[in-house]
Amino acid sequence: MLTERHLQIFVALAEEQHFGDAARVVGITQPPLSQGLRRLEALIGAKLFERGAGRVELTPAGVALLPYARRALTSLEDFHQAAVARDPEGPEIRLGLAPEVPPSAGAAVAKAAGEVIPGSRVTVVSAPTTALVNQVTTGRLTLAVVQHPTVLDGLEAGPVSLLPTWVLVPTDGRVAGDVVALRELQGLPVAVRSRGEAPAARDLFLDTLALHRPDGGTVVVTDERAGLAMAAAGQAIVVTADPSLNAPGVRRHQLAGDPLPLRLRLVWSRTRTPFLRPNDVIDRLTEALAS
Repeated sequence: MLTERHLQIFVALAEEQHFGDAARVVGITQPPLSQGLRRLEALIGAKLFERGAGRVELTPAGVALLPYARRALTSLEDFHQAAVARDPEGPEIRLGLAPEVPPSAGAAVAKAAGEVIPGSRVTVVSAPTTALVNQVTTGRLTLAVVQHPTVLDGLEAGPVSLLPTWVLVPTDGRVAGDVVALRELQGLPVAVRSRGEAPAARDLFLDTLALHRPDGGTVVVTDERAGLAMAAAGQAIVVTADPSLNAPGVRRHQLAGDPLPLRLRLVWSRTRTPFLRPNDVIDRLTEALAS
């Protein structure tokens, strides 16, 4: 049976032209995305993409069917929105949070969303910034807290909130004092997440890091918990906006001048979420994010 996920996979692959990038946009891993494409092609009896060297291109059949897939997704979302608007339990606020958002900040935004929209029900998911932007664009999420900068694809966005960050350094005596400069942090790589999760924000982070700390390099980790474990093992340095992230064998230091703040902002679709139109709603949510 043809499903909404099949259409999302088709459209994402057509736009990204890369299996890995399309998987991040849809919010799944690459194997189920490939399986979904094969199932879709079997259902419609046509080959949609030519594959090669990791990238894909639409076949003539894919070009012909893509507009229909986009219209079908729009119609499905219109149906979802109409159902929500008539839900006697009140509107559902589907909130997305980038993994970098500190738990306390994410909880504050969720709490504020439930308070400023009377009768609402709040559900929360976590996903990389690129996936969150796509899910807000397609209506699968009501709004999201994403890293800045990022390509917004026509979405509305609130002001940028700058959250201070700290460095977590192994307690091996290499760094002294509560406040340190980036140039003092030598000898270990800085733990970073994959660039594909938030390309523009990650590039800004890396450029700033290289400016203040030209030597030392980086190491890619899956999340902050993995980075924290590497710091505890004496293998990496972690930059975090989470004031609660800590572990034995790791010491927290304030960064002099705060050169690497976490830049976050709320994004939403104005056409799909009319109840977010009052400016005071966004102001309240932004205030909660920065608190």
